[in-house]
Amino acid sequence: MFSGIVEAIGTIRSVEDRETTRRFRVEVPAFASELSLGDSVSVDGGCLTVTSVDDESFSVDVIGTTLERTITGSYDDGTRVNLERALKMGSRLDGHIVQGHVDAIGHLTDRTKRGAFWTMDFSLPSAVHSETIDHGSVTLNGVSLTVSELLPDSRVRIGVIPHTFAHTNLGLLEPGDAVNVEGDLIGKYVARILAQRAE
Repeated sequence: MFSGIVEAIGTIRSVEDRETTRRFRVEVPAFASELSLGDSVSVDGGCLTVTSVDDESFSVDVIGTTLERTITGSYDDGTRVNLERALKMGSRLDGHIVQGHVDAIGHLTDRTKRGAFWTMDFSLPSAVHSETIDHGSVTLNGVSLTVSELLPDSRVRIGVIPHTFAHTNLGLLEPGDAVNVEGDLIGKYVARILAQRAE
């Protein structure tokens, strides 16, 4: 379980294709030495398990399903990724409830600077868009964000403050770039319950 508050931006430093998995080494001096084998880390919003660790970096093994359903499959040496360690019991929940289970891939469609902040429009999968509400939450690349406006064609508008723009990889995105999308957990449950009642 995560909050969607990014702790650090890490850098992919090696990509190794294995027989049935792909191994990524993630450089993050900010907290690598505090990790242990088996810890969960949100990498661009995907919950991944630490398989090796040293003072500067950690490694994760990613299977085919995750490579196909997330942007993980596009990672290369030098890719910058948002990182968050799993919540501890008793921690403040500064963002919103994030499982680290990516629903699908979305895309940045427009980015506009408006004084001190940016508005960023993203296309979402229709299933996620239908469960999203104005001023509700959505997780993009592991970042907990508030929906400023629901737009046509399964898009949302997000207002991004300077801190978030500078301290996550959202500030590196250009129109057309892909992002991991996790819809709001409460919205998913409500939609499921209503669908079952309608059957």
